[in-house]
This record gives sequence, structure tokens and C-alpha cells, in this order.
Amino acid sequence: MFIPLHDRNTLKHIKMQYVTITLIVINIVAWLITGPIATEEFANATVLGLGYIPAIVFDYAMLDPSLVIVPDEFTFVTYSFLHGDFMHLAMNMLFLWVFGDNVEDALGHFRFLVFYLLCAAAGALAHGLIDPASEAPLIGASGAISGVVAAYFLLHPKVRVWVLVLFRIPLPLPAAIPLAFWIGQQFFMLVVDPGSGVSWSAHVGGIVAGLLLVVVLRRSGVPLFDRTIVSPRAVEHQTLTADVAGTPIPDSRKRPTPWGRPT
Repeated sequence: MFIPLHDRNTLKHIKMQYVTITLIVINIVAWLITGPIATEEFANATVLGLGYIPAIVFDYAMLDPSLVIVPDEFTFVTYSFLHGDFMHLAMNMLFLWVFGDNVEDALGHFRFLVFYLLCAAAGALAHGLIDPASEAPLIGASGAISGVVAAYFLLHPKVRVWVLVLFRIPLPLPAAIPLAFWIGQQFFMLVVDPGSGVSWSAHVGGIVAGLLLVVVLRRSGVPLFDRTIVSPRAVEHQTLTADVAGTPIPDSRKRPTPWGRPT
């Protein structure tokens, strides 16, 4: 398991990741409204009304009309803006913050929004197909985030990303290593533990959608498997200069630490 901390993959086609930031804000506001500042009754009603319930969508059951907030088809997307607790929200938003900007850059603002929502819908669909009679509401942005991670994997596998390995060891790794491991883990867990509290099927649905959609939706001229190697500033080598005799000497400029403070 790893937690992404930082990459230094600059934006090439957009000035700012407006859609990524907006999605993060919406998710945070939705969590606040349906979580910490909501009554338990309101929170439960919101989960039932906006969460994705396979049994409702596939006509195995009916939701009490008083709890219906949006048509069943809309829950393929609305579920992705609800989160169970702060850690659930924080982990999803951290992944979106680190990887979403460059995927948005590669696709463009509007197509990135379409991409994100389609990955969310694909995650819900995969979850429903695995257990169409399930009456448990699915919530969380993991399906959409999985699509973002998969797209980044195809676009920038050589970019070095600071990741927290096993929740304690910070390492700068080429994106392909942790992301390939993470993607493989989702498929593995779907096979060995399909009935757990985590919807691995939603993750897998989002991953498959992300891999396919990024090929179709990326800007013209944006390559897959970008060969450019971009390292976090903290792992760049010191620039070497030469004295008059031709002997390399270290640049006198201070090099930042992983946390940005000069050594």
C-alpha cells in the first residue's frame, strides 16, 4: 500500500486544473453537508437517496418514494460525491490532487469532467454487475479516482512521484512502479476478497474505463507512455560546474530537502 505525496509534472496545455479543484471542493462540501454537520437521519436518507444501490437499479427492490432524491440512473454518478468518513474522503481527494491535474491537462477541462463522470459510472456498473441484488448503498469517489490513476499510468509512467510506502517510508519512484502495483492489487483483491467492505469491483470498473477513455479523449498530439523523465525537485542531482582546470565542482546553490527547506 502506498500514499501519493507529490509529483512535479508541470502543466503543458492548461494554466490551472480548474475541474480537479472544483471536484475536490464539491466532494468536501458534500461530505460536510451529509456528515459532520448533518443529523443521523438526514445522513442516512442522503446515502439511500444518492448512493448507488444495485437492487434498485436492477429492479430487485424498490426504494421508499419518500427517500427518492434523483432518478435511479443518476445514482451512477451521485454516489461518487458521498463519503463515509474523513479518511475515506481524504484518501480519495489526495489521489485526485496528485494525479488529476496532469490528466486534466492531457484531456482538457471539459473532456476531463466527462472522463471523470464516466469512470464513476463504470465503477458503479461493475459493482452492480458483480452483485445486482445487493441492497447496500455504494458511496465514494474511488471508481472515478481509479480511472484517473489508470490514465496517469498510461500518460506519465516515467515521472517520479514521492510516495509513502507502507504508510511510513517516503520514496521517489517512477510512477509506473507504485501505480502498476496499485492497479494489480485491485484486480487481485477482487478475485480473493469480492465480498469485503471495499468495492474492489468499482475500482476495477474505473480502471478499465480510465485505460480505454484516456486513449480516446486525450488531446491530439498528447502521447501515451511519455518518455520524458520528470523528477521531484528534491531528487534532482546538483548541477555540476567546471573550474578553469576542467575539474567538476558542485554547484554552490543549496538543494531543497523533500519538504522544500534548504539543507
